[in-house]
Amino acid sequence: MQSPLPVRNGVNATRLRLPDDGPWKTAMDYVLSRFGHVDPEGIADRFARGEVVGLGGIPLTQETPLHEHTFIWYYRELPPEQRLPVEINVLHQDENLLVVDKPHFLPTTPGGMYVAESALVRLRVQLDIPDLIPMHRLDRMTAGVLLFSTNPETRGKYQTLFEKRRISKEYEAVAPVRDDLELPRVVRSRMIKSRTYLLAQEVEGEPNAETRIELLEAHDGVGRYRLQPHTGKTHQLRVHMASQGIGILNDSFYPELLPQAPDDYDRPLQLLARSVEFVDPLTRQPVQYRSRLSLAFAPKASRI
Repeated sequence: MQSPLPVRNGVNATRLRLPDDGPWKTAMDYVLSRFGHVDPEGIADRFARGEVVGLGGIPLTQETPLHEHTFIWYYRELPPEQRLPVEINVLHQDENLLVVDKPHFLPTTPGGMYVAESALVRLRVQLDIPDLIPMHRLDRMTAGVLLFSTNPETRGKYQTLFEKRRISKEYEAVAPVRDDLELPRVVRSRMIKSRTYLLAQEVEGEPNAETRIELLEAHDGVGRYRLQPHTGKTHQLRVHMASQGIGILNDSFYPELLPQAPDDYDRPLQLLARSVEFVDPLTRQPVQYRSRLSLAFAPKASRI
């Protein structure tokens, strides 16, 4: 559903669905019942100024009945954010695609305490592309190649590539070496991720996650691995590496959830989205985008 409000400062307007009925006489009564504990006067002022709108951009007033609109849009009041000490590097840009090297610690999209400090919002503001949309996502702690659509008219063609798994992705990771682990190998398991539980879990059942793991080089008990996911479950690579007894260096989730601590920018998760490869749906030509980043803890000798 197209928002009637434009992107502002790189951030989309928030959409809220109103209930069909209830004890609330007006739309504002309902909004106050949900969010009034935060800033009741601010909410009332926004309705009074016509800053809350319905479909078609119709402004709501403090007296607009609850049932008059199904959806409403408004801009959230965002708290100030401290800029993260990491930068995004552009690898490729044309009229349809933007490809960047996302750094560790920067989330792909707004969420939780990170809104302005997300790759999407930073790039929308920096490049003045309000229609920018990510084609896929990388975990906040994962760095590497990230694709964005810059053109709504061609966006669907690229989205189809991801939906039909016509994108080849390659990751690199640094992790301990197990002499008794036969590699390369393909790891398959059934993974689940609850919205209410922080970690992904492997459970009994038909596999829905698959990763190929290959050791590229090793030195002093530490190896650099090539990871090729066939599926894209949340935290899949981190879980599959940990399940083999070679958890990725500096992973605070797997195999053991460590106590929450401030980000340590000197010890990023040693996981990098190295490359993305596909046949461009517009030019019909094969393309590959490779990260220019490197993993700080990668071994320097004894190539396998």
